[in-house]
Amino acid sequence: MKKIGILGGTFDPVHNGHLLIADNAMDEYGLDEVWFIPNGNSPHKNNQNITDESIRYEMLKLATADHNGFSVSDIELNSDDICYTYKTLEVLSKKFPDIQFYFLMGADSLDYFMDWKNPQRICELAHILVTVRDDLDDREVTEKLEQIKKLYHASADLIKMTAFSVSSSDIRMRVKKGRSIRYLVPETVRQYISKTHLYMDEDHETI
Repeated sequence: MKKIGILGGTFDPVHNGHLLIADNAMDEYGLDEVWFIPNGNSPHKNNQNITDESIRYEMLKLATADHNGFSVSDIELNSDDICYTYKTLEVLSKKFPDIQFYFLMGADSLDYFMDWKNPQRICELAHILVTVRDDLDDREVTEKLEQIKKLYHASADLIKMTAFSVSSSDIRMRVKKGRSIRYLVPETVRQYISKTHLYMDEDHETI
């Protein structure tokens, strides 16, 4: 079976940390591809504060254009309903029955995974891969992962990541203050943000 990783998120904006997660997952678990799925109507965030979906989608397309194993799906952007992960996986599994899906998530999401809508179904439909920094003690994350494996009979493993501390909110703040985001996002994304003045204050236009 083809092995496809699923990396969901707001991607406001996509940054190099997202790309590193996907690349590490492909390398460590032999994934054929990773599909980036930008959130539509997310149950976890206030959508009024999120950049328009067409802009986030365009930045993802730019960021993944030069990697043959990366692609972007608009499956959640085309839905008017609240986009729960288990529903997205159900649609994908039905459409692609011959694919083994791997769901990529950060260690921070593991803290409240049991509060997600239908976590049991997520574990039935995908192998869970949790990212952890390789310079940190991962015993606590491993213990939480073992709890989920026992509770939901899940297939789950860790992805060890080289330390790379960056977040989309930090990037937006840096742009707002006129600070550089070079080397934090793909150059094509940096150029897009600069050209469109995305996230910028009127007084700060150099990134």
